[in-house]
Formats: sequence, C-alpha cells, structure tokens
Amino acid sequence: MIKKTVEKIPERKLKEVENLKKLIETKKTILVTSIKNIPSSQFQEIGKKMRGKAIVKVPKKSLIFRAIDESKNKEIKKIEKKIGESFAILFSDLDSYDLAAELLKNRSPSKAKPGQIAPMDIEIPDGPTELVPGPAISELGALGIQIQIEKGKIHIKEAKIIAKEGEKIKQNAADLMAKLDIKPFSIGFVPIAAFDTNENKLYTEINIDSEATIAELKNAFGKALGFAVGIGYVCKDTIKVMIGKAGAEEKKLNRVMSGEPEEIVEVPVEETKIDAPKEEKKEEAGSSASGLASLF
Repeated sequence: MIKKTVEKIPERKLKEVENLKKLIETKKTILVTSIKNIPSSQFQEIGKKMRGKAIVKVPKKSLIFRAIDESKNKEIKKIEKKIGESFAILFSDLDSYDLAAELLKNRSPSKAKPGQIAPMDIEIPDGPTELVPGPAISELGALGIQIQIEKGKIHIKEAKIIAKEGEKIKQNAADLMAKLDIKPFSIGFVPIAAFDTNENKLYTEINIDSEATIAELKNAFGKALGFAVGIGYVCKDTIKVMIGKAGAEEKKLNRVMSGEPEEIVEVPVEETKIDAPKEEKKEEAGSSASGLASLF
C-alpha cells in the first residue's frame, strides 16, 4: 500500500493567505492591474505615491486564488478570470473609478522600443534640434526627413510621421526618437478590472481618459444648451440666454414697428483721403434739389 504524502504549507504562505483574505473582506475596492514592462524603480515609486490610498500586493496566483476561495464573499470569485500574468492587486476604500484615476495620474512618459505598436501617429516636428552634423544626417535621411544646418546644428525643415498608429516601430525610428527625447509611450499600472465588495459588482471598463471625458461633456453641454433654449426650457443655465435673446428680439420688433432702419455698424477703413466723394455728394445734393423743384 502506497502512502500519500501531504505537503505541509509553509507558515509564511498561510499568513499571506490570511492577510489577503482579511483585505478582501474589509476593503471596499479590489483592483487588478497589469504591471507588464514596468521597471522596478518606477513600481516602487508608484507604490510610495499610493500610500494612504491603497495597499499594493503582488502575490502568487495560487495564494490570491486560495484567499478568494476562503473569503466570506463568494461573489468575488468573478474577478479570478481577470488575473493574468504580470499583475498587481490593490486594496482600497476608494471607489473603483477614483482608484483607477489615481493610477493614471502616476503614469510617466517612456521612450519607444523597436517592435512596440505605435499608440498614435508619431511625428518628428519641424524646427531646431540639438543634433550636430554627422551620422545623424544619414539617419534622418533614411527616414525621409528633410534637414538643413543652422548655426552648427541640424534643423528639421518639415515635420514627418515616422511611425503610423497601429504599426510596429522600426529600429531606426526608435533610435531617432531616443536622440530627440521623444517619448510616445507612458508607463504605469494599467487597470484591468475592479470589484466593489459593497455592491458586489465587477467593473471591467475602468480605463479613464479624463481630458477626453471633459471635452465630451463640454461638447454635450454646448449642444444641450442650444437645444434647451430652442424649445424654451427654463432653468438657471438657459434663463440668461433666453432673456438676452428676448431683449434683442424686442429691439428688432420696435425698429420694425417704428419704421426705423436696421442698425448698421460702420467699420473704419484706413485709406488715403480722396476728394472725389465730396464732389459726388454735391452732385447728389443738386440732383435731389432739382427733383424737389420739379414737384412744385
């Protein structure tokens, strides 16, 4: 008879599972993030900035899965499928989107590497550079960039796109961007999914672009304001516009009823003084007088 040997789990692992389970049961938000390609120095820097806002953990999959299985909240198992490779888990009392926004604030610019996919059209702008004539001239020429030499430095005559959005970045393009200190990428924690333990909800679309969102809101507000004024909807945002519009229409109506001509705003034009217009005015005056005389 073969005896089965049961491997004893180290005490430190049991403590880690217990600690993770406690965080799962006590914190409002559990956020799974990708930490792929993040240098250790920047990882530590982000961790410092998140102190007081979240607890950052990089546990082994087996330990976090066990903690999830042992936790009282069974709904949290939904997040297991979102835990992949190169991940970190944040535990926080902040709202899921607020926590994701904090992470996005701590992203930093990064240089391009050969083979990476361009996130947008990457353009070399025109203007002066700190590059001196030499090998850089042939490197720029190989990418179709027109240059000229000014005061011993290379001056780019015309802007040039060297990597199009969605395409792989070539070695020579990456090298040139490094020399010109162009950083088209940003490095930081990438939010993947968050679980709200209070609401028992899993959120998967939590990448936040605050600038784009604000721009969309401003655009929507502008359209909504015009529409609201058009249909006569009265509120604190439309009342000033509606009163101003009513005042302008009142003035126009008064002019129509009184027979007054439309107001014409004369724009002064700077030009050489000419005597001809005065003569024309005299002739016009004379013709007007003769016209009146013929009536009597």
